[in-house]
Amino acid sequence: MKGGAKVVIEKHRHEGVFIAKGKDDALVTRNMDPGNSVYGEKRISVEEGDKKVEYRVWNPFRSKLAAAIVGGVENIYIKPGSKLLYLGAASGTTVSHCSDVVGPTGTVYAVEFSHRSGRDLIGVAKKRTNIIPIVEDARYPLKYRMLVGMVDVIFADVAQPDQARIVGLNAQYFLKNGGHFVISIKANCIDSTSPAEAVFASEIKKLQGMDFKPDEYVTLEPYERDHAVVVGVYRAPKDGKDAGADNSTASAAKKDKKEKKAVAMEED
Repeated sequence: MKGGAKVVIEKHRHEGVFIAKGKDDALVTRNMDPGNSVYGEKRISVEEGDKKVEYRVWNPFRSKLAAAIVGGVENIYIKPGSKLLYLGAASGTTVSHCSDVVGPTGTVYAVEFSHRSGRDLIGVAKKRTNIIPIVEDARYPLKYRMLVGMVDVIFADVAQPDQARIVGLNAQYFLKNGGHFVISIKANCIDSTSPAEAVFASEIKKLQGMDFKPDEYVTLEPYERDHAVVVGVYRAPKDGKDAGADNSTASAAKKDKKEKKAVAMEED
């Protein structure tokens, strides 16, 4: 798909995501590996100044995260420079777009249990240096604790009945306080006998019991049936202050205490 004069690229309100305005509007990300498609998606080349920039079409029928963005989710918290832990990476379709969004200064730690999908994921990561592929079971985060640093966001799409527990376990090890989570819930994977709305409500309740504070949820119709994406914050600071500011005041208070103690000892 050639861009040229017919296609105009506009910034989406989510940082790192763009809209290609042409005959048909499309959600796109800026290709980190120009000249190559990952899963046969269309590419659009647009001239920006003197140089050509390539964008990749992000199809909401192929990606739950894209479906959530098109569905109007308020915030995905995945932006340029983010450190992202992606649970249930599959063959790397959505992971490749997350790699575009976080860019060269960000990192995507992509965890996938299936060895077959894992091979494809490793193939994607060979060309995209900001993806760290981990072929392991997300139920056992200790197995990959040496590979993953602290992250800003966890995205989960593991389609398992104990998904909430899996996310909670990984958050304990890798998600910073005040960090965010984006979870895709497939209702009939958790309980095929209950109505989807009831399943979503019970999953949100489970998350609340594990230090997660869900802020919003969107259903993914018409792109996916009985799916929802829940977004929120982990271990939110009590007074609504920024997590970083909170930590710095705590360490300043500690330092102050130590100094007072030292002075008191000198006087003795």
